[in-house]
Amino acid sequence: MTVANTLRIAMAQFDFPVGDVAGNAARILDGITTARDEYGADVVLFPELALSGYPPEDLLYRPSFLRECEQAIQRIAASVQGITAVVGWPQPAGAVVYNAASVLRDGVIEQTYRKRELPNYAVFDERRYFDVDPDREDCVFQINGIDVGVVICEDLWFAEPIASTVAKGAQLVLVPNASPYEHDKHAQRDALLVQRARETGAGIAYLNVVGGQDALVFDGASVVCDGDGSVHPAAVAFEEQWLVVEFDAEAKRFAPLQWTVDGDESRDALAWRAVVRGTRDYCAKNGFKQAWVGLSGGIDSSVVLAIAVDALGAENVTAVRMPSRFTAGLSNDLAQEQCDAMGVKLLALPIETPFQGYLNALAEVFAGKPADVTEENLQSRTRGALLMALSNKFGGLLLTTGNKSEYAVGYATIYGDMCGGYAPIKDLYKTEVFALARWRNTVGDRVIPQAVIDRPPSAELRENQLDQDSLPPYDVLDAILLRHVDQEQGHAEIVAAGFAATIVDKVLRLVRIGEWKRHQAAPGPKVSRRAFGRERRYPISNGWRD
Repeated sequence: MTVANTLRIAMAQFDFPVGDVAGNAARILDGITTARDEYGADVVLFPELALSGYPPEDLLYRPSFLRECEQAIQRIAASVQGITAVVGWPQPAGAVVYNAASVLRDGVIEQTYRKRELPNYAVFDERRYFDVDPDREDCVFQINGIDVGVVICEDLWFAEPIASTVAKGAQLVLVPNASPYEHDKHAQRDALLVQRARETGAGIAYLNVVGGQDALVFDGASVVCDGDGSVHPAAVAFEEQWLVVEFDAEAKRFAPLQWTVDGDESRDALAWRAVVRGTRDYCAKNGFKQAWVGLSGGIDSSVVLAIAVDALGAENVTAVRMPSRFTAGLSNDLAQEQCDAMGVKLLALPIETPFQGYLNALAEVFAGKPADVTEENLQSRTRGALLMALSNKFGGLLLTTGNKSEYAVGYATIYGDMCGGYAPIKDLYKTEVFALARWRNTVGDRVIPQAVIDRPPSAELRENQLDQDSLPPYDVLDAILLRHVDQEQGHAEIVAAGFAATIVDKVLRLVRIGEWKRHQAAPGPKVSRRAFGRERRYPISNGWRD
């Protein structure tokens, strides 16, 4: 039980799937009861747009969807007794829709706050769907004599919304969020919380949603910040949990009552958990219980296999080895070694017969033409056809194994090794894939053979082929790509940073001409500042040169 001048807050760090209005409403109703009866909370906070899931995108254009959300919030409000609930939902108002959070108490919607700052950059398209209320008002309400305010996600990144809320009397500000994970974001967020707390003197409770949603992964990692700017340790990332704190309104300080903190917030640990959570939720939310991985004995497919096993369990993953006339014996051995170590079933489907069938079918048309990349791509496409056939026949999701370096420069075969429904390492550069492999081997048993990590990367589509025959060394390539793709630097800036102009010319040209492939690539979890897909949108037909 709370005492005078204190407030007990329950924060629901859970997954609220997009479009599952009925399921989300049921979870919210159950959460309100749990927060009140099990945790003795005075107020329970749910994430941004918890009722609809985030981001609902063009579902917001469907009147029936909005009606269901409105009916659900009314049902939820009618049930609220003995506690105050703050629930995020899309609020229709005539011809417009607001990103809203409603304060529910004593069976009614007491107030509704409408988000002021609508992000429209990177992965966000909120101005496409939502409006800003020109008559917007601050949301402040009392619990136990303590003034509590609400702002939503992006509002926190601007000084005015929280400042005006505190000016209206708020001692504590609740901030529901749907903020996707990306590298190094936690430090930026914590610095912002310190700044806002010191500007206003208010305590801040920052709740973030958890879960994978197509290419987005929400990490939770919720946090509270005292009025003096002291940030408490973040909640464990990528895991659902109830977070309960006591807020002392006089001291403007939080005391955690139930709060599991993160044991490893290193870059590699968070990235690994992001891609595992993204893969697990993509499979679950799209009805896949099993996955297929084409396992070559190389670093990319080995890491994807380990991700799949961590996400779904070894019993639900099947690896497929597809040797060709150019496959090294070591590749076959390493694939077997990893499957033995992880307890994964391994199928062997040699591609020589179907590959030769393609060559025979094309022999007359290709007569007089020397072998080139066409025959290399045919091998990859043979493998892609076999893998898709297994997926079709037996069910299960085919995971594709391309990394960000390959997608950036087009070093991937469309309808070949790009076949698949989800790409777990799509937003990880090759050097990051190696780093994650080394990190994963430090956690529990070694699951990726050391020889896989040590051997030079090769597509094995011709004799003695190495990736570096066609590309700069990956440490150089990735450094250039990081500047060009993630940091939007042009040719002159990259050369000025010390990279050879001829190499920069080649890399930037490959990025430009590979755009058409990326438009057809499977989705994969975003972990970087600039992920291919909805976050980096370049035209395929593009005359600009930089």
